Amino acid sequence: MQEMERKEELAPSQGGSDRALDGLVEVMRRLLGPEGCPWDREQSHESLKPYLLEESGEVLEAIDSRDMEHLKEELGDVLLQVVFHCALAEEKGSFTLNDVIEAITEKMIRRHPHVFGGESAGSPEEVMVLWKKIKEEEKRSAK
Repeated sequence: MQEMERKEELAPSQGGSDRALDGLVEVMRRLLGPEGCPWDREQSHESLKPYLLEESGEVLEAIDSRDMEHLKEELGDVLLQVVFHCALAEEKGSFTLNDVIEAITEKMIRRHPHVFGGESAGSPEEVMVLWKKIKEEEKRSAK
């Protein structure tokens, strides 16, 4: 009975991806916590590198095979790697998953001024020209 209660307690929330993501984050926190998994608690960004590569390769295989169920599973494994790295970084006070999400959201908005700003791009080729121009500007600003 206790096992069943624990599973329900950790089950992804219904009603939206933000709640489901929160459920995954909570599972990772428990795994890394004092009563969590000894293997998970021993990991570092460096030790997880091979798993990120492996899971990325499995995503590519699923895409190549056009197997959507397999792709769903493998994307979940890649997402777990992202959440794992963010949890490790959060423990050290470096950054959080929310910081990563905010940074990529800002980047996508900045790199799509034809959607979120005053630029125009009517074809994929025009988008690529705009994208390259923005990346060059970002590189110059970073120096």
